[in-house]
Amino acid sequence: MKYNHSFSAADILLPKTDFESWAVVACDQYTSEPEYWEKVKECAADKPSALNIVLPEVYLSEDNSQLIENINKNMQSYIDSGIFNEYKDSLIYVERIQSDGKLRRGIVGKIDLESYDYHTGTNAEIRATEQTVLSRIPPRVEIRKNAPLEMPHVMLLFDDIEDKIFKYLEANKSDFKIAYDFTLMCNAGSIKGYFLNDDAKKTVLSLLENLKRQNDGFLFCVGDGNHSLATAKECYNQNKTENSRYALAEIVNIHDKALEFEPIYRVVFGVNPEELINEFVETLGKGSQKFTCVYGDTTKEIVVGATAKLAVGTLQGFLDDYVKNHPEAEVDYIHGEESLKKLASRENAIGFIFDGMQKNELFVAVNFDGSLPRKTFSMGHADDKRFYIEARKIK
Repeated sequence: MKYNHSFSAADILLPKTDFESWAVVACDQYTSEPEYWEKVKECAADKPSALNIVLPEVYLSEDNSQLIENINKNMQSYIDSGIFNEYKDSLIYVERIQSDGKLRRGIVGKIDLESYDYHTGTNAEIRATEQTVLSRIPPRVEIRKNAPLEMPHVMLLFDDIEDKIFKYLEANKSDFKIAYDFTLMCNAGSIKGYFLNDDAKKTVLSLLENLKRQNDGFLFCVGDGNHSLATAKECYNQNKTENSRYALAEIVNIHDKALEFEPIYRVVFGVNPEELINEFVETLGKGSQKFTCVYGDTTKEIVVGATAKLAVGTLQGFLDDYVKNHPEAEVDYIHGEESLKKLASRENAIGFIFDGMQKNELFVAVNFDGSLPRKTFSMGHADDKRFYIEARKIK
């Protein structure tokens, strides 16, 4: 049966054994901690591992051609040596116990890249949450364009406030065959996957169709892996085949209790704090969006006019223009108020604290503003990011 949305079952590859050494965290985590990836190497030992067919960003250099060539060879070797079982036309219901003990639920399948657009202002069914940095796409295209396999760390969010989909799956999971059940390496919790039976697949896909209808055609926001998905789209645009048209992803309800959004604050270096504040207020005028400005041992509350739905959007828009006109100024993106206050205590520095986005604001904000400013929010800790487990042939 054909459904009026982009998500569908996929031909999914899973390793036959040794899931504990196979699964590794998303490549864009621990980018400044090579010691973490050394631990991963120890956990993988000499067994087949996703580590050997991804490129952790901690190892990126100016010339990655040999690394990429080795990755593609490893992929083909894994295919040829028969380490995978292929499960045709599958959706996998995922129960992830995070490092904090909370349960996060998702469904792994494929999405149609024809329905995805990362450009601001699109009315596509699948939209980027944050502005895509175009310079980050070409290096990733080099990795994907000749790869015979893909593995996703992409997580898409959908807006099911009544949680109908996962309540149904939870009530019926005893009817599903287990796909995997194991402990994740490096204290990242555990994960269990179930293959949906035919009735469950029909029910889930039908419920997603209802959600799309209720939301005027807008079904998914990209929660994690936006640049990876943008890369898949670019590779499809360059070589339009049936396999390249799709990308594996995990879909998660934005209202899942385990998902926590944390604000990412701004610190500006190389500026006179008082002058910057005055220009901010004068440029935007008085309004309703509040900011706490921290510099030296001073804390000042200001209120300015809104230019975006979210406070972070108003601030980022101003700072983008400010930096263009003040090349000596430099913006950094900071997690946590204590870290921000420490950095803002430096000479010629100022930090901005503001209310973070609530989960129920995301779809409204993306619909209103297009995509959000880069570094708007953080979704979970590094250990709780998606692990590479499932694969799909793209050649």
